[in-house]
Amino acid sequence: MLKITLLTFLTVFLEVIPGGKAYMKQLQPRDSILIADQIEYGIQLENVKEGTGIALPDLSKASNDTLTLVRGWQLDTLRSKGRKKDASSRLHDIKASIILAPFEEGTYKLPDIPLQRDENGKIDTLLFEGMEMDVKTMPVDTATFEINDIKGQMTYPLTFAEIAPWLAGGWLFAALAILAVCLVMMRRSTGNEEVKSLEPAYIVALRKLDKYRGDKFWAPEKQKAFYSGITDTLKFYIEDRFGVDAPEMTTAELFGALKDERNLPPELYAEAKELFERADFVKFAKYTATDEENAKTLPLAVRFVTSTYQTELEEEQKENVL
Repeated sequence: MLKITLLTFLTVFLEVIPGGKAYMKQLQPRDSILIADQIEYGIQLENVKEGTGIALPDLSKASNDTLTLVRGWQLDTLRSKGRKKDASSRLHDIKASIILAPFEEGTYKLPDIPLQRDENGKIDTLLFEGMEMDVKTMPVDTATFEINDIKGQMTYPLTFAEIAPWLAGGWLFAALAILAVCLVMMRRSTGNEEVKSLEPAYIVALRKLDKYRGDKFWAPEKQKAFYSGITDTLKFYIEDRFGVDAPEMTTAELFGALKDERNLPPELYAEAKELFERADFVKFAKYTATDEENAKTLPLAVRFVTSTYQTELEEEQKENVL
């Protein structure tokens, strides 16, 4: 393997030998060199013996605002000749190069490259002649040149294939929205007309109230469900029996509408109002009803349904007699 020592200084020349010309190679191949193009500048050596040491000059001082050193010295082995087992007979073709970038138009005289060589204790210097570099800018026809505003980004017409997925997604979203609205309306409609089934409203109400028999709903954590179930059942029954929109009313609005109802006895009116007010406290004010209050809640709700329905039957009988 070629052993090369890369130094950044050059000692006193013992013997100067012309080494030929340096080479220059564009990294962006063109027919001319333009501003900011990167140029590989260096030398090539042939048949360098194994174990030869070389020293390269420091060219960092040549870097300035118009000619910049982009990369320092780099050594590459181009080809090796001879038998691998016999190191003394092996020869190498190598190159050493730097990368430059010009930033101003004009002709540049690149520096000569002196290379110090140490071959078996014999030190000499190879001097490679520097090259000229002609840097140009893009030509501008000043006779026809006009300054124009910067144009906006070019746009292309949309194709159906590009908008088809969006259209399909929009139609699907609209269909799902319509379906959701229909389901909500159907559910709301069935909820409002649940009591208005084929069975009489009082039968439906009594069946629902029967679910709350016993004391399993009297525990504090279950009282909210207990009072909500009973008052909601009574509201649907009152809507059917007295023709008021009870499910959408507050307690004050509901009993304000029932205040002048002649088929509702005053005592039953007062007890039902007390029941609804206690339910509001339990549901919204975190009130815990006593066992005594819980025990009389369901019987009162059942009596309200049966008593008001009985007056309805009596009214129907009077109408039939007449």
